Amino acid sequence: MPFTPFHFGPGAALHALAPRRISFLAFCAANVVVDVEPLYYMLTHQYPLHRFFHTFVGVAVAIGLTVALFIGLQKVAAQVRFIPNLFGWKSLTVSPIVVGAVLGGYTHIVLDGLMHGDIQPLAPFSTANPFQGQVSLGALHWFCVYAGGLGLVAAGMRKLMRHRRERKYA
Repeated sequence: MPFTPFHFGPGAALHALAPRRISFLAFCAANVVVDVEPLYYMLTHQYPLHRFFHTFVGVAVAIGLTVALFIGLQKVAAQVRFIPNLFGWKSLTVSPIVVGAVLGGYTHIVLDGLMHGDIQPLAPFSTANPFQGQVSLGALHWFCVYAGGLGLVAAGMRKLMRHRRERKYA
């Protein structure tokens, strides 16, 4: 993706399917962790931009870092009261964090593999990129935008239904 937030659209849609089982925050965090790599190489003018973290092997490391980051921050937040609990991240359990990070990491490789010629998702076993050029860039971007829109609509509907239920029993 040319811009990491495009990856968040599919994450919103996946989270909408199973909001208690998939952490959208962990999904997004895994995508950011993966894209630190090309950002570094862009800033230092080193090519190719997409290297280790943009492989199926490397993304497993990025997923582990993401999960460790969440768990570590939760432990710190339990001791330091002034850290805000935006989006309820402090109460996330390990399972949705892991599922969100895994889905975020691996969808990142596939989506970037569709777009970028310098990705070798099967490395170190192969230099091939079986995803490259399978869909147009326009279709890829619109897919991500539509998935995000569907996720937002689903989240909004869920919140509206919960609000109506609470008012009914209040």
